[in-house]
Order: sequence, then structure tokens, then C-alpha cells
Amino acid sequence: MSDPVRIEADYLIETAFDPARAAEIMAGEQSSGTFVAVPGETPELKARSAARVETVRLIDEVAGPSLPGAGVPAGSAPVYRRAFVTLSWPIDNIGASLPNLVATIAGNLFELKAFSGLRLLDVRLPTAFARKYSGPKFGMAATRELSGVHGRPLIGTIIKPSVGLSAEATGDLVGVLADAGIDFIKDDELQADGPACPFEDRVTAVMRAVNRAADKTGKKTMVAFNLTGEIDEMRRRHDFVLAQGGTCIMASLISVGYAGIVELARHTELPLHAHRNGWGTLTRAPSLGWSFPAWAKLWRLAGCDHLHVNGLANKFSEPDESVILSARSLQEPLFDHSPMLAVPVFSSGQTIRQAAGTWAALKSPDLIFTAGGGVVAHPMGVAAGVEAMVQAWEAAMSDVTIETQAENSPALAAALDAYPA
Repeated sequence: MSDPVRIEADYLIETAFDPARAAEIMAGEQSSGTFVAVPGETPELKARSAARVETVRLIDEVAGPSLPGAGVPAGSAPVYRRAFVTLSWPIDNIGASLPNLVATIAGNLFELKAFSGLRLLDVRLPTAFARKYSGPKFGMAATRELSGVHGRPLIGTIIKPSVGLSAEATGDLVGVLADAGIDFIKDDELQADGPACPFEDRVTAVMRAVNRAADKTGKKTMVAFNLTGEIDEMRRRHDFVLAQGGTCIMASLISVGYAGIVELARHTELPLHAHRNGWGTLTRAPSLGWSFPAWAKLWRLAGCDHLHVNGLANKFSEPDESVILSARSLQEPLFDHSPMLAVPVFSSGQTIRQAAGTWAALKSPDLIFTAGGGVVAHPMGVAAGVEAMVQAWEAAMSDVTIETQAENSPALAAALDAYPA
């Protein structure tokens, strides 16, 4: 259990210097210290405000530096070591401020010459943060209530082409998907408020199609409208979606930033679907950047209800074990009294083939499973694509092989041929 008045963060470091000394450099850089002693840094100030090195645990040696530009000790051939390090800070340094927390735990550290690798692994926060930030307002329970989907994952898709369709053409496409029984649709992150497809025109056309389908089927498809923009723009766009009867909004995290997401989450009366586009710049180098569990904790604190985690056998570079670790982390409580759980969103090249593996790893239906071609490219049409995906998940959750399930589902049988293993 972390100190209730101290912030803690865990790191993987790589350095040619003594790891304990390198950890002290980290602590100084991110609190009261600098590279030379200064008159104002008194022992009393250090005792009150300096970061503390809590743990240094040597892991191994590596053949050479992972990153360019790292310094080496003078007078000897460098030996590069990796170590696990925990630092802590008194919360009085910054107060319960999410933007300033990021500057503290992940500021200039990544540029320090003493390190040839540095990665933020985890963070633990005093309960003062839970008192200031309420976390997700809606989560899985409200997402299920608004979508009418219970007992299984929400099956979703993405509007494609990502850009280029007019507002009316987008509405027509959504109408086809909604008529087919899709649970969830999201804007592509590249679709915002361009002159070829203005935001309000798109929302109007899409909700007309959603409501028309709901009148026929009794089911209202949840659509996550991308309202990424400046803070006042996002508030106005949210209000427009709400007035049109929409049930979800979407924003791009890195584009909007922590302050933007906090303000949007405080304002919203709809689930906030958080897209992580640009995330690869923070994590793809294994010796640099952030782990997703640490990064996602801060966005959960900010108020995100849904968070993308990639998908198994995805089209990107992320391995399956990282995807599952990310998804599981969203269901781990942030605080004992305020868990702030978020809904994992699986995407990127997903088809019927990933349902069994995803279920086996999570053993939970509390997720959104989105597929583009995995739904809309079904040879029997979009409705069959939706049905095949639902059947694949029913098989997985019942511990039945997908081939056995397909014996009584023509849509799933056709999908097995269309999406080979």
C-alpha cells in the first residue's frame, strides 16, 4: 500500500552509471534538485519537497545502449545495466493536479543523459486525487443500459471510408449498419468537422438513420461521435449530440490533452469513448516511454469510460500479451473506495477468429469488440457479419469450438471461410 500523502511511480531504467546514483539523478531532476548545488536547496527544503528513491533493484546487464546520446562514466569501458526503480514525491509539491502529475512522473526524465533507457511502468496515487477527480461517469453498466446489450460484449464497427463521405452518405452507411443490428459504431479518428462533412450535419444524418432503425427493431445503436477539438467546441458538440438523442461521444486523447479530457468528462452527460491514436510514439520503443497500464490510469482518473487497447493478432506491432495486459489493467481498481474501472475496446483487424482467444484471456464479456472488415466484408452481408460475430462470442463464452457453433449458424460458417485462421 502506498503512502497516502506520497505519489509513487515505478520505472525500468537502463544506464552505464551506478543504478543507485542514476536513480538519485532522476529524483533530483523531478523535484528540488539540479545538476549543481544551489543556495536555496537547504536540508529543510529537501526534507520537505525532494523526491525519494524508494527502490533500486538490479535486473540484468545488456550488450549496449538502447537509445542514442547517453552518457558514460569517464575512465572505463561502460557496462549497461537495467534496474527497477521506484520514486516517490510528497503530494504537497503539486497538490492533486493531473496535468502537473504528468510533469512530475514523466517530465524531463526521458532526456537525461545518464540513461540509455527509461520507461514508466506504473503509478500509485494518494486518495486526494480521487477526491478531486471522479473518474468515469458511466463505465460498462451505463454503456449496456444505453445500448441494450447485456451478457455479452458489444459488437461494433468503424465508419469507413474514414474520410471522404458526405454527411448524408455517412448517415446512409450508418442506416445499413443499424438495420443489420450492430451494437456500436464509432467515427474514425480522422473524421471531425471538415467542410466536406460538417459535424452537426453528420450527427443529424446519423441520428436520423439510428432512430429510423430503432423504430423498426426496437434497438438503438450506440454511435461514438468524434468531437475532438478545442474545449468550448467539444462542449458545444457534446450538447448537440445529446439534443439529437445520441448516446456516446468520442475524443482523441493525445490531441485533446489531460486538461481537455478532464473538462469534457466533467461536462458530458454521455459515455466518453477515448481513442488513443498516437499512442505508439509513447510506447513502441521497449526501453522508452510509458506502459499502457500507467498511462491509462491517468486517463481513467480524467474521466474516460471506454479506452482502446488494440486487439489480438492485430495489424500493428503490439504483441498479444501486451494487449491482454492492457485490457486487464482497466479492470484493476485505482483506489479501494473508488475503482474507476473503464471498458476495454478491442480493435485493429479483429474478426470471428479473435473471440475465443480474447475470452480465454479475460473471462469477461465487459468489453467492446470492434471490427471493420470483420463485419462489413462478410460475404452474406452486414447483418450476417454481425450475427457471425455474436455467434463467435457465444461459442467462446460457452467453451464450444467455433466450428461446432457454425454447424447451426450459416452466417458463422460463411465467416469461417471468409476469415481463415
